[in-house]
Amino acid sequence: MGDIVTASGTRYFIGPAGTSTQFDTIAEFEAVSVWTEIGLVENGGEYGDEASAVTGAALGDGRIRKAKGARDAGTLALVCFHDPLDPGQAALAAAEQTNDNYVFKVILPDGPVGYSDTIEYFRGLVMSRRKQVNTNDNIIRLMVNIGINSEIFSDPAST
Repeated sequence: MGDIVTASGTRYFIGPAGTSTQFDTIAEFEAVSVWTEIGLVENGGEYGDEASAVTGAALGDGRIRKAKGARDAGTLALVCFHDPLDPGQAALAAAEQTNDNYVFKVILPDGPVGYSDTIEYFRGLVMSRRKQVNTNDNIIRLMVNIGINSEIFSDPAST
């Protein structure tokens, strides 16, 4: 049985703009030569596939029948400490100004000693980029929503 893994050490990266025909295999994501790390991420949110529910009611027994519909990998809600000089945060700001999908990489610190960490890749649109200022005793935060437009490609921890 393995040990539990904390999120501490998880790293987020943004790459270039890309289309669905360019990035639909792990090998294509791994071939990207320039990744910019997004600095000072406080909370990585959640992401991953969820199927929509397709339902219909049968007249004979009055029961709802369910099926799985289209899959949605969700919207990644990143929370960062605001840093106007961080290259990754600047890349997110530039991406938010476009209608382009960008490639993203997440490195999860889950590799046991002697193993590499899991790396996950996906394409997405930077849908929003907002500052959260609040009151005197708060850290200014940057809230970024990335609408994921692909499956999550996972390269699991390995030797």
